[in-house]
Amino acid sequence: MYNDAVWVRGVTGIQMHHTTDLQDAVRFLSNAMMALRAAHVRTGNDQYSDLAAQLKAMTTEARTLEDQARARMRELHSTDPAQFVRCRDGREPWPDEIQPGFVPRHTCKDQCLYHDHDVLDAIMQCTCGQPPCQACAIGG
Repeated sequence: MYNDAVWVRGVTGIQMHHTTDLQDAVRFLSNAMMALRAAHVRTGNDQYSDLAAQLKAMTTEARTLEDQARARMRELHSTDPAQFVRCRDGREPWPDEIQPGFVPRHTCKDQCLYHDHDVLDAIMQCTCGQPPCQACAIGG
C-alpha cells in the first residue's frame, strides 16, 4: 500500500464511496485505450495496438473491482441503512475503506434545500437542525 497523497474530488453534501474513484479509473483507462487504437489506425504502428490491448485487460480488471465495491456498498445499504446514511453523510468512514486519517466531512457550509433554496418538496429533508460540524469540532 502506498501512502502517497492523492487528489480527492470535493463533493458538497455527501461523502463519496471509492466506487467513484474506480469509475473514474475505468473511464480514463477506456479513453487511453481508444486513443491508442486511433493512433494505431493512423500510423499502423503495432506498439500502439499492443499497448491498447494491455489497457483493455486493465480496464476489465478495474471494472471488476468497481462492480465488487459497488456490490459491497449496496450490501451495506440493504443490511444497515443507518450506517449507510452515516457514511454517506461523512460522519464515519465507509466500512471497506481504511480508517486511519478519516476526517468527518465538513457540513458547516451545507445548505438546506427547503430554507436556503426554496424547494418546497424538500421540507421533509430540512437540514437546519443538524448538530455543529464534526470536522470543525476536531480541527479537521
